[in-house]
Amino acid sequence: MRENFIMKKLIKIKKAIISLSDKSNLKIILTNLKKFNIKIISSGGTYKEIKKLGFKCEEISNYTGFKEMLDGRVKTLHPKIHAGLLSIRNNKKHIKELKNNNFEEIDLVIVNFYPFEKSINETKNFKKIIEKIDIGGPTMVRAAAKNFNSVTVISSPNQYEDLINELKLNKGSTSINFRYKSALHSFNEIAYYDSVISNFLNHSSNLSFPEKKTFHGKLSEKLRYGENPHQIASFYKGSEFNSLKQLHGKKLSYNNYNDIFSSLEVLSTFQKNLGTVIVKHANPCGVSSEKKSIISFSHAFNCDPISAFGGIVCCNYKIDFNLAKKINQNFFEIIIAKGFEKRALKILKNKKNLRIIDSSNYKYKAIFNPVFHRDSFLLQNIDSFKIIEKDLKFVSKIKPNKYQIQNLIFALNVCRYVKSNAIVLVKNKSTIGIGSGQPNRLDSCNIAINKAKQFVPNELYNSVAASDAFFPFTDGIEKLVQSGVKAIIQPSGSIRDKEIIKFANDTNTILVFSKTRHFKH
Repeated sequence: MRENFIMKKLIKIKKAIISLSDKSNLKIILTNLKKFNIKIISSGGTYKEIKKLGFKCEEISNYTGFKEMLDGRVKTLHPKIHAGLLSIRNNKKHIKELKNNNFEEIDLVIVNFYPFEKSINETKNFKKIIEKIDIGGPTMVRAAAKNFNSVTVISSPNQYEDLINELKLNKGSTSINFRYKSALHSFNEIAYYDSVISNFLNHSSNLSFPEKKTFHGKLSEKLRYGENPHQIASFYKGSEFNSLKQLHGKKLSYNNYNDIFSSLEVLSTFQKNLGTVIVKHANPCGVSSEKKSIISFSHAFNCDPISAFGGIVCCNYKIDFNLAKKINQNFFEIIIAKGFEKRALKILKNKKNLRIIDSSNYKYKAIFNPVFHRDSFLLQNIDSFKIIEKDLKFVSKIKPNKYQIQNLIFALNVCRYVKSNAIVLVKNKSTIGIGSGQPNRLDSCNIAINKAKQFVPNELYNSVAASDAFFPFTDGIEKLVQSGVKAIIQPSGSIRDKEIIKFANDTNTILVFSKTRHFKH
């Protein structure tokens, strides 16, 4: 499509404008521009740095005849700059207007923006953050990118090498293909920059659902393939994920990342005690919260050792030598922990493909949960509802004791991260059976019960159960009670709630209404 309007010839670079916040590798680019006798104009700190490095440069205020004003807020916003960037080179009218105004064409723009995103992470001072919103930089880049037929635009230091190679190849000129690719890169830079600003301001204003919503991310790596080998995929990293550090093992795959997301989400609920989550295909297959790490891991693993095979282990504690030995007795894809003892790390590294990730500096900060379908998406805030005792409704004749309440809350907290319909069986703050992803609740009950019978049959008696949504009939509860479950927590809301309560009382079962549903699809 673009072939209909692009010019095929090379464009000789005669004049460049440079304005940089990130001045890394500036000397390298200046050295190469000098080789091709490219004149440079610049402003502010960049101008001073260029002069300091010993290169010729004209200050923008001298070039435009207009001094900087408003504490440097207005430097490059001048017709002489933007006419030089936007003029169409083979347009006679444009050429004449430039000549009449004593303006010159500008062929190259090398600009990067004020570090707005960095300022968000470094200060909470709103005024200082706002001052880091760049105006002149994105305006020049946008103008140059629009006019890619004639103008080359470089908006990131990681493009310098490509620019230098292009200039060498074409003896100081650039090709249309290079200019087009550089323009595309620049429009992506602008879009990302503006998205960071709008999302920050929306968050600061508690505006969860603005009329127009953007998402942004930085390409971290191109993955070998996606969910399946015939799918292509990449990972775009946000600031939250930067705090995770891979210490060992193969590169992470698409499915690895998906499981990591799920495991960190589950673990975010369990702040106290030593929590262990084992995840497979983005579903928890074992969760435990204990006072000793090796017991926490063992209980999580014992819930479903078959499903745990090839899964990932995520802990909110430091892994010691004894636990590392136990972990190495099994096959896992990934181990995530808040640090590793030196001997523990050494023994885990004996498995060359095991991915080991340190989450010591990780903090779960997710706010929204988007679901995409083609070019549309659903957006909701994450299910972060805090389940506390005073909000629960004890509807059966027999009331739970303190420890049973703690286990019921634990079960429901796990249940919210299990694919619906979800049933979670718990004993001593450890899952003993998980039924997930079934179209009807009865099947999920049967799966959870059967897993408990298969792997930890002695734990079923006097266990507790959680359901992510209400029981529409007594059949599911009946199955749970027959298996040995003593206490059940569910949201309520069925037209048969009274029948459910009556059944609980008739079977001496504790029934608690959480009053909150926790579907996950």
